[in-house]
Amino acid sequence: MAARTILFTGFPGFIGARLIPLLLDQDREATVVALVEPRMVEKATAVAAELGTGDRLTIQPGDITAPNLGLSEADWRRLADDTVAVHHLAAVYDLAVPLSIAERVNVEGTQNVIDFCRACSRLERHNYVSTAYVAGLRGGTVHEADLWAGQSFKNHYESTKFAAEVLVRASMDEIPTTIYRPGIVVGDSRTGVTQKFDGPYYLLRTIQAAVGRHSPIVQPGAMTAPFNVVPVDFVIDAIVTGAGDPDFAGETLHLVDPEPITASNLYGQLCRAYAGKAPAFKLPWGMVDQSLRLSVMRHLLGGTPRESLVYLNHQVRYDTSRATELLGRHGVRCPPATAYVGPMVAFFREHEDDPAFAPLKK
Repeated sequence: MAARTILFTGFPGFIGARLIPLLLDQDREATVVALVEPRMVEKATAVAAELGTGDRLTIQPGDITAPNLGLSEADWRRLADDTVAVHHLAAVYDLAVPLSIAERVNVEGTQNVIDFCRACSRLERHNYVSTAYVAGLRGGTVHEADLWAGQSFKNHYESTKFAAEVLVRASMDEIPTTIYRPGIVVGDSRTGVTQKFDGPYYLLRTIQAAVGRHSPIVQPGAMTAPFNVVPVDFVIDAIVTGAGDPDFAGETLHLVDPEPITASNLYGQLCRAYAGKAPAFKLPWGMVDQSLRLSVMRHLLGGTPRESLVYLNHQVRYDTSRATELLGRHGVRCPPATAYVGPMVAFFREHEDDPAFAPLKK
């Protein structure tokens, strides 16, 4: 029987470490080759051992930013011959990433993965993880079929993920592809487990800092925009489901809450769950935006970077019609934020002083 290989990029990231065992359970004849940059091989090998997948998960040193994914010609050819599915998750997610790095990893890296897909004679699916934020600064409702609408972008992360999705879209006539666009990913909806306290967790840092100083809790801006958080278990369930259903080929799916609550609503719930009280008052967004340029104000708000808070006041809604329909056939639905605020705060409380969960230093 011919080998069935799944090429995976983005291991040992938080999503990848949880996704790979489920993919192996889904396809009992498959093995996964995780393409890992050399500096991460030791960590990836340790995580793979913890997963207990044995010889069904192989760590392959490589580099998505290099021609032929940094592989020898023989390794490239053998892998292309055996690969039946590609899961491309590797990307730079830092909102403050320099343009040159973002372009090399997010755009050139994606083009190299597409080139590999073209070389695979038995490829059944390219599963590409994009982001809802390819919509950039668009307002109103963004549909899953939308991509280019003349939008500008909040940062280089968004603009380069947009450029990468343009490349993926252009390949879909010849490569069976599913594009997944998650919102802002937080911890598991049942356990609260996450990898780093960044993104929305800066809100909890703000609350924690106020409680620690015995001062009123400040709300940074009106925060009337829908807040597009999504728990990691839903994202993983959606990708596994899509990978196993041929009907998902050719689709672009928003993996976000179909009925998002406002950022202020979520912030209020986080305040009550962590501190037992609501925010005392709101600061005008313009004042917050300017003050966050000063390190002393970032410290007062728990180390919150300006790049993250911009998302709390951006009026946009991501339509989920196709995701809701296709995933609904399998009983997969995004849980409401109210259902996982408790686990999210409980896990944060348990690990808030653990340096292992601190965001990477800029």
